[in-house]
Amino acid sequence: MRKIWLLFSQTATICLAALFVIGTLRPDLLNGVSHNAVVTVGQSAVDTGSSAPHVASYSDAAKKAMPAVVNIYTMKAVKAQQHPLRNDPLFQFFFGDQPEAQSQPNTNLGSGVIVSESGYILTNSHVVEAADGIEVALTDTRRVTAKVVGTDPESDLAVLKIDLPKLPAITFSASDSARVGDVVLAIGNPFGVGQTVTLGIVSALGRSQLGINTFENFIQTDAAINPGNSGGALVDVNGNLIGINTAIYSRTPGGASLGIGFAIPASTAKSIMEQIIETGSVQRGWIGVGVQDVTPEIAESFKIPGTPGTLITEVFRGTPADRGGIKVGDILVAVDGKQVTDSASMLNLIAALKPGSDTTLRVMREAKSVELRVTVGKRPPKQVRKE
Repeated sequence: MRKIWLLFSQTATICLAALFVIGTLRPDLLNGVSHNAVVTVGQSAVDTGSSAPHVASYSDAAKKAMPAVVNIYTMKAVKAQQHPLRNDPLFQFFFGDQPEAQSQPNTNLGSGVIVSESGYILTNSHVVEAADGIEVALTDTRRVTAKVVGTDPESDLAVLKIDLPKLPAITFSASDSARVGDVVLAIGNPFGVGQTVTLGIVSALGRSQLGINTFENFIQTDAAINPGNSGGALVDVNGNLIGINTAIYSRTPGGASLGIGFAIPASTAKSIMEQIIETGSVQRGWIGVGVQDVTPEIAESFKIPGTPGTLITEVFRGTPADRGGIKVGDILVAVDGKQVTDSASMLNLIAALKPGSDTTLRVMREAKSVELRVTVGKRPPKQVRKE
């Protein structure tokens, strides 16, 4: 019996030692994990078929979107400065007549997104602003001159047109489908190094009052966006367009990314693009008032604590607001039944109205709710506009 017990003990010890070694060096043999693992990327499953480490990849999304993202080069003639004494008689006596200074070309770069096979390209207005010439470079090495269809400086969007066959157009995502935490890719041409893809997430939605554009409703992302990325694509893990990269937050003179970038939502960009293609410009509603956010102090002084809205500080003579009976001191709380939370939301709600249409504005006047009927006007150009 003792011999049997010794044999059993030795066998158990050897088995435990073997399990320890296998568990340390090859734990997958104990867990029953196959080498042919399946990794899910976006909405597709990929059979790796090898024993190499498996890493999630967004290659399919990048491959789908990258051909539709282009590099934009703008040329602007900058006249060289004349010598300050060029027209001085004494200077001319000693040095003679000096030739006219020649204009020097200045080249800037940016990015754009092909949105239709017919050659329309979305980019930022500031990328093509005051350009004397625009050249577009595709990923397939084709280069072509582009013309400006129209721009909208207040949203910082522009539409270009190129004439080439077989253009790869990007796919728009479902309207406002982006969610905080979604993985996104930013595609563009940062610092002119060539097309680049960076990875991040949607950090926030509905960012406004940043002082970047007149109309702001940005997607915030931590995907690296740098100078040259402006006008490029922000896409989801399926390669669909969710935004046009527009601006970054930076504390450095060169504008290097600090992990806070902003993109115009694709739904906004598409709406503005369609108006520009159809009419050459964007028409927005306007009533002709000056406004201010309602602070707790203002709400208390008007005896309406806790009421959201925006305070009317000016009513310009002869404007739709003046004709509709709006008065200084009114607090605008709703536009066609949609609540006004602050000055930015009021601006967006009014701008979304069709010029010439009638709208109902609800205001608080002397602690009483009053409804006014106003015929919406057309928003004047930015340089002569009063809000």
